[in-house]
Formats: sequence, structure tokens, C-alpha cells
Amino acid sequence: MTQHPPPGPGFGPPPPQYAPTPPPYAPQPPYAQAPQPPYAQAPPPQPAAAGPDFLAVDKRNAVVVDASGVAFETSGLTVEFRWPEIRGVHYRASPDGKALMVAVVHMDGRFYECVVEARPRTRLQEWFPQLAWVLGHYRPMG
Repeated sequence: MTQHPPPGPGFGPPPPQYAPTPPPYAPQPPYAQAPQPPYAQAPPPQPAAAGPDFLAVDKRNAVVVDASGVAFETSGLTVEFRWPEIRGVHYRASPDGKALMVAVVHMDGRFYECVVEARPRTRLQEWFPQLAWVLGHYRPMG
């Protein structure tokens, strides 16, 4: 069993954009400017960069791989995994060769799997190179 070092004390000081502003040197009358917030405004969230994506769908299940990560939909439930929380993504054909099996290994070691039927069966052979290319784009080291 692997032992991990304990985390360091606290999180440290806030990043500069969230550090409190210094107090004013002279009091300002209430009718002057609107009061400044004590913290700098966070920049607006940037949309994920456009990139290749992969989609495999059947009647009940779906697998999506895109710039944000991997998403599984199984019988109406959706689970999304962002790239920073993914340790690995594995895929293979089902034992009977009728479905694509995709697994995500979470950073904490948990394992999630989604199975998508390939109809017609030849679709499975189309999905493999597409999925390999998209995963290689976002996770070039595996």
C-alpha cells in the first residue's frame, strides 16, 4: 500500500487577485464614489477551447469525450468527469463484440464504466479510431 505524505498546514495566502485592498488614507464622504469591494473582481470564466469530440450513443447510454472531459449517460443519469480529476480512460469491445466499453479511472482510484451498444456492429470499428484520436488529443501521455 502506498503511503502519501500528509498535506501541508493551511492553504497559504490568497492569490494576488483576491488579496484585500489596502485601507484608504483619508476618510471619504459618503456622497463620493461608490465603495470599492474589499477584493478584486474575479475574471469571467473562459469557455473551454473548441477541440475535437467523440460521441457514442445507443437507446439508453452515451459516452461523450470533449475539451471539458468525459461524460457518461446511463438510463437518464449523467456523470461528468473533468480532465483534472481523471487518472486514465480505457476502452475496449465487449466480449461479444456488440458494444463499446469505456472506463474512467478517477484520481482517487474509483472506477466508472459505461457500455454503449454498436448497431450495426460495424459502427464499433468506426468508434475505435475516433475515440483513440480524441483521447490522444486531450491526453497525449495516456
